[in-house]
Amino acid sequence: MISPKLRLLTLLILVLLLVACGGNNTSSTNNTGAATNDNAAAANPTTPPQPAADIALRWRTRPDNQEEANVYATVSATLDQQLEGISLTYEPGGSETASYQDVLKTEIANGTAPDVFWIPGTDVADFATRGLILNLASLAGATSGFSVDAFYPGPMFHLTYNPDSMASGGASGALWGLPRDVSTFALYLNLDLIAEAGAPDPRELAANGQWDWQAFLEVAQAVHALGPDIYGYGANAWWGPYGTWMNAAGGGFFNEDRTACNLDSAESLAGLAFEQALYQEYNVAVPYGEDSEPPFRAGKVAMFQNGRWATPGTRTVTFDWDVVELPKGPAGNAGNWLFWGAYVVNGSLTGERAEAAWKLVQALTTAETQATVAALGANIPSRVSQEAFDAFLTYTPPANNQAFLNGLADSPATEGPLWAGSWPEYAPVMDAAVQALMTGSSTLEQFAATVCNDANRAAFSR
Repeated sequence: MISPKLRLLTLLILVLLLVACGGNNTSSTNNTGAATNDNAAAANPTTPPQPAADIALRWRTRPDNQEEANVYATVSATLDQQLEGISLTYEPGGSETASYQDVLKTEIANGTAPDVFWIPGTDVADFATRGLILNLASLAGATSGFSVDAFYPGPMFHLTYNPDSMASGGASGALWGLPRDVSTFALYLNLDLIAEAGAPDPRELAANGQWDWQAFLEVAQAVHALGPDIYGYGANAWWGPYGTWMNAAGGGFFNEDRTACNLDSAESLAGLAFEQALYQEYNVAVPYGEDSEPPFRAGKVAMFQNGRWATPGTRTVTFDWDVVELPKGPAGNAGNWLFWGAYVVNGSLTGERAEAAWKLVQALTTAETQATVAALGANIPSRVSQEAFDAFLTYTPPANNQAFLNGLADSPATEGPLWAGSWPEYAPVMDAAVQALMTGSSTLEQFAATVCNDANRAAFSR
């Protein structure tokens, strides 16, 4: 019989042996002599490192029509494949009206806005000074090869404007976004209607230096004589079209330093008087306030005023069409606009999401992406280069792409925000007053007597 002491000694020896052998964690050596842990290897098999999840970004533009929305959907799909570590969802926005910007502001307040979105050039100051968009200057400064000088100087003046120092340019410490594209107005022509009316071809008149307000009116009247539902001219009811008539007469929205209203100057009133006559005296235009694009595409409007963004939709029409520059006014030019808008970044983004959004903004404004958009018809590249101009001329139809470039070369007024005032407060006052003028519910004298008092009080009284 084994004594208790011997039993205890035997147990102690077994315990010591187990500890020396590592218990259940048996050790061995590999063929290099290095120790391995067999059980640990079995419990934790070697697995390849898992890639980090993509940063999902939503982005938005405001297309003019479904065809333009399709252009940007194609761009999004292409960039989604190209941008490593980033996945994209494209959202087309609303109409030409300011409700698009209002929706964005509401979404930003609710935390549901896209990460990257396009806004008109007029609204950059409002979004920037409210803190709704990110200042990208530091991210741009860390980006090799980036230069603001690659883009048109008009838009970049505003996109690099620092409201604190009132300085602009690459060293200002501000960069609110990058311009998606630029455009000028042209008149989209229904050549079949013009020929049926026996009117001269506006393209030939322009080539001969004869395309002015009087020639424009004569063509519009000749076409309207074809029938009461056939119009010589159509334009939509927003500040761009009516602004051209003021600009071409030597007027404009603001004084020279953009700190006060100029709508009641003699020159601005002369431009508005001519436009008003198109609606109230000659009756050659689609009624003011109605969308002029559907009747133009239906073949009932001879001259439709719009930007390059209307090209994808116009390419679907069945009649013979082209474009021509705007007619010259009393000031000696056509009063055109250099339109632009910018891709900006949601001001709530930080860290890796902000960096990813900046990469997307750059990708959306590369020469390659802009060439794709221009080739599909939507707009003109915002990068300044002869190569971009030459390539743009090949993106047909329309055949007369030079009309848009002529507009860029004809001293256009640059669309821009009010850094010293509030464009969102100014524009509705101006729109309502012009609407009343064009529809005949107010006279030019009534307009002049009140418009600037109302506009200045709304926009410049901060």
